[in-house]
Amino acid sequence: MKPKRTILCVDDNEQSLSIRKVMLETRGYRVLAYTDANLALERFAQGGVDLVLTDLIMPGIDGSKLIEGVKGLSPETPAILLSGKVKIYERETGADVFLAKGMYAPAELLERIRLLLVRKRGPKRAQPRVHAQAPPAHHVASA
Repeated sequence: MKPKRTILCVDDNEQSLSIRKVMLETRGYRVLAYTDANLALERFAQGGVDLVLTDLIMPGIDGSKLIEGVKGLSPETPAILLSGKVKIYERETGADVFLAKGMYAPAELLERIRLLLVRKRGPKRAQPRVHAQAPPAHHVASA
């Protein structure tokens, strides 16, 4: 079985965080859930996180500052920013994907996560097949 992908999920709203955590865990992801962006960034620095999913508006460090910190440590780690305030996205956030809360279906969020994780891993390389013997060459039978 392939190892579980780890998602760092951050939201100061414990109910939203809990719902997202359950949704992701039932899809086979390992979820590190944090209500505090400072603690989440400290945990991210320890490594092993495949994707960051964060709320934008939070006390202390907001989601865009959290993503800035994540990208500073690991530019290739994909990040999804969620917000109830659509207008706020007019400023640069550094997120790979921005989703307005209530404007997307859970299936859309799961698909975005899947696509970002595939992109992070890169396309699967075709492995050259090693044969015990060379395949027979095509011969034209002479009559």
